[in-house]
Formats: sequence, structure tokens, C-alpha cells
Amino acid sequence: MARLHDFLVAEKAAGKTVLPHSRDWFRALELTPLDAVRIVILGQDPYHGPGQAHGLSFSVRPGVAVPPSLRNIYKELHDDCGIAPAGHGHLEHWARQGVLLLNSVLTVEQGRAASHAARGWEAFTDAVVHAVADRPEPSVFLLWGAHAQKKAGFVRDVQAGGHHLVLRAPHPSPLSAHKGWFGSRPFSQANAFLAAHGRGTIDWTLPAAV
Repeated sequence: MARLHDFLVAEKAAGKTVLPHSRDWFRALELTPLDAVRIVILGQDPYHGPGQAHGLSFSVRPGVAVPPSLRNIYKELHDDCGIAPAGHGHLEHWARQGVLLLNSVLTVEQGRAASHAARGWEAFTDAVVHAVADRPEPSVFLLWGAHAQKKAGFVRDVQAGGHHLVLRAPHPSPLSAHKGWFGSRPFSQANAFLAAHGRGTIDWTLPAAV
């Protein structure tokens, strides 16, 4: 983490805008502590547009237009569970119920996607995924896209004699959603698994106003 710290300090010293604000770097873990996690939704890195990222994967701040990947998530949620798309992209309601909305890399330079990859965040988020996987409570890992699926090896899936459910699908990006994301039904499958293991279910319906 020292190398990562030095890199981030240097980025700011060079006048670069680092997203999200430092107060939100660990927002996902603040809203969903490890002992409260029921589902992990793993993203890649934060949105790099001004005002979008706030520390939760796929989520944007209130008042910000819903990004294309999240629109596709909403479409699959509707097809899977009959839930109408929200008029916003703010996913804190999910996070507060135990859905850990974690990116593999927690910062990005404004305007430059993946600019903070391989700088040290991956070791930290690997450790977070390990920590959830090591807990005795059965959880669900939703791994969308090749980048997220690299962490599947940390989780003992029920199909391999473990006690967690790992659901893999293509990324919901417009570039890949039609290659198997649509029709993957992750939300109903996750809730069915949680209910079967006495962990309740997630209310995927987002509030109309935030």
C-alpha cells in the first residue's frame, strides 16, 4: 500500500484530478462492512467522468445521467424480476442491504479509464474478496466480465464443494451485453440462493427519489 500511496500523492502533486474524492475511496466498505456482505458485485475501476464516481461500482451520484452499463443492468433486472428501471443511477439502497459494490481499482484519473490499474489497488481488493470468501456465511459473487472473473479463484463455489455461489456473465457494457449478459438472470438467482441459506433476500427496487 505504500507504493500506492506514493503514486496517488504524486498524481495529486502533478495537478491531476483523482476520482472519486478521497473521502469516497472506501465508501463501498463503509456502507457494506464485511460482516454484512451478502452479495459482491465486482466492477473494474470508477467512472472517469466529472461528478460520476462516488465509491460504489456501477453507481453514480444523484442527478447524474445513468451510464450505459447501468442502463443494461436495469434492463436485465426488469426482465429478470419485473422491476421497472429507476430514473437515477444511485445504488446506495443496494449497498445498505449487504450488496458490496466493489471496484477492483478504487481510483482513476479524470478522463482516463483504467489509468490507475496495476498501481496497488488490486492487492487490496483481492484481500477484500478473500476476506468475504473466508467468512462462514454463504454469499453470492456476481462476476461480470473477464476482469471481474479473475477473482473467481479466490472463492470456493458450491459447484466445487464450497459454500458460496459464483455467477459469471459477460460485462453489461453495450460492447458485450448481447454476448450473454442479457438473459443471465443474476438477481433472481442470487435471491433464491440467499433465501435457501437463511440469509433473506435483497430488495432490488430502488427508491424513486434519492
